[in-house]
Amino acid sequence: MPKANIGLIGLGVMGQNLALNIESKGFTVACFNRTISRVNDFVNSLAKCKNIIACHSLQQLIDSLSKPRKILLMVKAGPPVDETIESLLHLLDDGDIIIDGGNSHFLDTIRRTKSVESSGKLYIGTGISGGEEGALKGPSIMPGGSESAWQHIEPVFKKIAAKAPDGQPCCHWIGSDGAGHFVKMVHNAIEYGDMQLIAETYHIMRTALALPNKMISQIFCDWNKENLSSYLIEITSDILAYTDKNGSEVIDLILDVASQKGTGKWTALSSLDLGQPFTLAAEAVFARYLSAMKSERVEASEILKGPRTKFSGSHDAFLEDLKCALYASKIVCYAQGFSLMKAASREYNWKLDYGSIASLWRAGCIIRSVFLDRIKDAFDKNPALGSLMLAPFFCLQLENCQYGWRNTSKTAFEMGVPVPAIASALTYYDGFRCEKLPANLIASQRDYFGAHTYQRIDKPPQQSFHTDWKTPDR
Repeated sequence: MPKANIGLIGLGVMGQNLALNIESKGFTVACFNRTISRVNDFVNSLAKCKNIIACHSLQQLIDSLSKPRKILLMVKAGPPVDETIESLLHLLDDGDIIIDGGNSHFLDTIRRTKSVESSGKLYIGTGISGGEEGALKGPSIMPGGSESAWQHIEPVFKKIAAKAPDGQPCCHWIGSDGAGHFVKMVHNAIEYGDMQLIAETYHIMRTALALPNKMISQIFCDWNKENLSSYLIEITSDILAYTDKNGSEVIDLILDVASQKGTGKWTALSSLDLGQPFTLAAEAVFARYLSAMKSERVEASEILKGPRTKFSGSHDAFLEDLKCALYASKIVCYAQGFSLMKAASREYNWKLDYGSIASLWRAGCIIRSVFLDRIKDAFDKNPALGSLMLAPFFCLQLENCQYGWRNTSKTAFEMGVPVPAIASALTYYDGFRCEKLPANLIASQRDYFGAHTYQRIDKPPQQSFHTDWKTPDR
């Protein structure tokens, strides 16, 4: 019996769809799941008459694979990944490859890469974005880990990956150990920010302008034909237009509580660790936490007072401002994400290629948009670009959007509509472009109560000073 090209452990929906995707590209897949009945169900239904081998034990899986063996794990992140790796290591030969395709934390991937390599095997931690549909039809794939493993898995990954409009596969080698999972984490954090910005835009249109859902749907549909064109804008238009069999607009029947799986939180924590403000990710996570405080918000709505102002301007003019606010805030979100990746690349010596990263997000993934071509161009022209906001194209866009951005924030504040992500993006922009911030006062305060010292603008930066502030020299 011919050997399989790749093994797959974990037959949830993502695992099943990836197996079907891989098989459809001409590869033979061997599958195993801890619950054996799921293996049998899969090969007797969706995988029936396909080049997919059912395995009822890890040993059978390993025996069915060509060398070097390549095993893709699609199991729940955390301890299950460690447990599966531990079960595999003593069965595999040197040079065999374990691939974690789940949403693992990049620090776990760094640890696992070192551990697996020390046993003579190879390890890849790969981010896979696109959800269930992407897994089946072509996801964006972000692999990192043992670089010598890449030549063996590249033909499979590049064939199953989504293809960008120029035909290029949305899959590139990211870097060593945890690089792939870090980039996927940042992708998800940008996704968090993007979704929150769109939600705030919807909230303003629904609450401040009192527009009906179908009209808002059409507005997003129109915006999707312009520079805001993206998968998230597209599905937002679809969601707002959807009615059930009774004619009810389903969006209005959904509880205003949004959950999360943790990647946004991980990114916010990483931004703190690396000293790079990713305020959009943090605000998006906090907004979801606030949404979960439903009972408290209901009580507060009866007690805490806000403005009762009604919108009195031109809807058409304000919608243009709102579109500018969403676009400019989106630029800031991506700029913060790429700045965080630059800081991580320095810290972990990954040597990330930012233009390449932008290119592999152009199709297959959740944040795919026309916007990414501009980001790729910016980094291709200047790989050492300090911030995406400083690229000539994005600098001009931010300048053109400023009035609408500020007017949107001002109007939202005046009407009491919460816009944490839009406001945070504008505040970051103003802080980033501010030559002199009030941090000199904070440095003075720290020195006053804790003798933490400070630096002076008229002295060398390596010198530190302390003042006895209670008895200043006259």
